[in-house]
Amino acid sequence: MSTSETAQEHKAKGNAALVAKNFSEAIEHYTNAINIDGSNHVFYSNRSAAHLSKNDATNALEDANACIGLNPNFPKGYSRKGAALHHLKRFNDSLSAYEAGLKMFPEDQGLANGKAAAQKAKEGLGGSSTGGMPNGMAGLFGPDMMAKVALDPKTRGYMSDPDFMQKLNTLQRDPNQLTTMLGDPRIMEVFQVILGAQGMQMKTGDEFKKDQEEKQTGQGMQESAGAAAAAPVPEKKTYSSEPEPMEVEEEVSPEEKKIKDDRIASVAAKIKGNALYQSKKFEEALAAYDEAIALDPTNMTFINNKAAVFFTSKQYDECIEACLQAVEVGQANRAPFEDRAKALTRAAKAHQKKGDLGAAIEMCQKSLLEHHERATERLMKTMELEKRKADTFAYLDDDKAEEAKQDGNNHFRNKEFGKAVNCYEEAVKRAPKNATIRNNLAAALCKIMDFNGAKREIEVAIDLDGKYVKAWARKGDIEVVMKENHKALESYKMGLTLDPTHASCKEGLRKVTASINYGQANMSEEERKERAAHAMADPEIQSILQDPIINQVLRDFNDNPTAANDAMRDTTVRAKIEKLIAGGIIQTG
Repeated sequence: MSTSETAQEHKAKGNAALVAKNFSEAIEHYTNAINIDGSNHVFYSNRSAAHLSKNDATNALEDANACIGLNPNFPKGYSRKGAALHHLKRFNDSLSAYEAGLKMFPEDQGLANGKAAAQKAKEGLGGSSTGGMPNGMAGLFGPDMMAKVALDPKTRGYMSDPDFMQKLNTLQRDPNQLTTMLGDPRIMEVFQVILGAQGMQMKTGDEFKKDQEEKQTGQGMQESAGAAAAAPVPEKKTYSSEPEPMEVEEEVSPEEKKIKDDRIASVAAKIKGNALYQSKKFEEALAAYDEAIALDPTNMTFINNKAAVFFTSKQYDECIEACLQAVEVGQANRAPFEDRAKALTRAAKAHQKKGDLGAAIEMCQKSLLEHHERATERLMKTMELEKRKADTFAYLDDDKAEEAKQDGNNHFRNKEFGKAVNCYEEAVKRAPKNATIRNNLAAALCKIMDFNGAKREIEVAIDLDGKYVKAWARKGDIEVVMKENHKALESYKMGLTLDPTHASCKEGLRKVTASINYGQANMSEEERKERAAHAMADPEIQSILQDPIINQVLRDFNDNPTAANDAMRDTTVRAKIEKLIAGGIIQTG
């Protein structure tokens, strides 16, 4: 049998003895293992736990220091040291030991729990409010209660239950609450463990019930009295600690041990890299992350941290490459979806910085498939809006707009109105603020009977250039076709105001005026009603009819014609009345 195997055998025997609470025997076996292989830090860690279980905190502290000296990257070493110092009531030193461990292993729950217990003991909590409970019983729930529960193999598993831990904390604050919790069998087991550690015994619920029955029948009195007399008085309370459960390990191969050690070292390298990154020492941070990746190439977090350094230092191509590599590693090793989504979102931001919004949006979409995050969704929508604006701006080209317009003109002359519309629409995309192109588009839309579209385009043309007389004439022509004579009348007049000699406006005004007069004279009653109903749908007509001055003028036409004629001398009133006549709302003749 090899020397290494013999040391492991002693360790295994020590573990068994410690579980059986044969602490002296456990210490002897761990010592034999250390004598054979003094370089194994686990042997010192386990012997420290055995010493502490025997209330020998001085030797426990010595072994804990030896464990840390052999392997500073072993979190149990700091737990052992903190527990021993806690037992010695050196609470500040205990907290320092736990904090040193947490600095290297911030997610280690054992270190966090130990620190919390030491802090509570330092602040004097745990059993100060005893109410009516005797002081000897109240002492059972002191700071060392958690350590006893954690060391016992029957009860240590309960500490992962938040409800159970809340009950224990309640007992530390107010031991009188024990009577309300005895219905929980786990609390009974804890109480038995505490009493056992104090050299006392406690009957189970069934034993207690049987004892009560014997008392009632007069039997077992002597036995009960003897048991009570034999129960020793609790010794003076000593502070133990809250160490993690003993490190009991199965045999592992050298390869498995190396993997485990490398992972511990990789976390230390990452922490070093984080500190350098915060100090803006980017090159040193990258080197630290590369070290972490070399030690544990299965952890995508280290690669993602490199991507963060690249992003901050504006190396966007390198950032994107690192993000995609991190996602690939994460998928291969089943990393959390949130971590993979985070890497893809960072890649999206890098693409955005480069101005490649299409790739950025694609990265956001992939990120949302991994894990839906509202911030990423908002980022994607913002990028989509930016891209639409950028695409529109990039498409602008006056020269190409002119080419498309000329093509449209050629198709229009050849009576290929559908093709003309397509060419004019392309020209509008290239030059959206060109009023002439929109006027041509309106003319082509009229030819394919799309009067609503034509009216929309001509109104945009007028908004772009309010002095464009051809657009006013076109607008009037469209309104005539749409049977909006009152609007056409106004459009032609507006064009003539700008250019009194404009032939199209003059001809349009003459025709629409004649149409109005002819309609009033020759329309059937049904046609008049249809014309009036069409005009009533116009919000402007509705507004005129709600004008109290116009209503009074309309009444005066019947009741006081002189007053009505006087009112018509006002140009505003006259324009509104003429609009009502043109719309067929007022019948004349």
